[in-house]
Amino acid sequence: MYGINSYVAIGDSFTEGLNDERPDGTFRGWADRLAEMLAGEEAGFQYANLSLRGKMLDEIMDEQVPIALDLKPDLVTLCAGGNDVIVPGVDVDAIAARFEAGVAKLTAAGIPVVIFNGPDTKQLSVMSVLRGKVAIYNTHLWAIAARHGAKMVDLWTMEPLHDQRAWSDDRLHFTPDAHRRIALHAAEVLGVPVTEDWREPYPPSTEPATWMTSRKSDLAWTKVHLLPWIRRQLRGESMGDGLSPKRPQLAPLVPNDPAGLDFDVRGNATAS
Repeated sequence: MYGINSYVAIGDSFTEGLNDERPDGTFRGWADRLAEMLAGEEAGFQYANLSLRGKMLDEIMDEQVPIALDLKPDLVTLCAGGNDVIVPGVDVDAIAARFEAGVAKLTAAGIPVVIFNGPDTKQLSVMSVLRGKVAIYNTHLWAIAARHGAKMVDLWTMEPLHDQRAWSDDRLHFTPDAHRRIALHAAEVLGVPVTEDWREPYPPSTEPATWMTSRKSDLAWTKVHLLPWIRRQLRGESMGDGLSPKRPQLAPLVPNDPAGLDFDVRGNATAS
């Protein structure tokens, strides 16, 4: 539908769909939501999602891009490099150069590509220190998109993502509603008609943050999320170790929720 009969999503946990969880514990995410919009009522539409949590840029380029090239879909979405950017002391320019090499291979093969830049972390306590590196990387990504004719989904300027309620407790992944909004934005970039507005602001917060609540939140986040991440980095481990992509091959898009549930536009489970 819309001239797109096959779609391959490649990337890391963002594209896998963390933390947009279904009732059965699997993750839906913006890419699945976008695929549902692209499929419409077309029985012949096929979708693959090769992304996997914890993947670094080189792994995505070495493992996922070649598969996408072999599949030759009508669309590839690519978001990668986020796990690299957060590593202390990393060379952002070098990351961007490796990212561009992957985009160049895909576009040279005649595959339309949509890329995503990084969101603004200004409103996220502690994670705001990454803002400068993310901004530098984003500048490279805009230039890469222009040089290779890729389309861009601009997460940095998505106003709803500047609200802390768009983020999960880990301050790295998005809530179901944020995934819904990102899918709508991506559909707009592709020229796919949508019936909802991702720009709709969140209602006023009824729980204003205080210094004390913010510090307690930071301490809890450090214990539950930051320290385990540091331990994994020191051990050379990844969240995705031992896991496989959820949709490793192009296949028709069919309901896969064994609980017989669907999701409404806010990401809440509803009886189907």
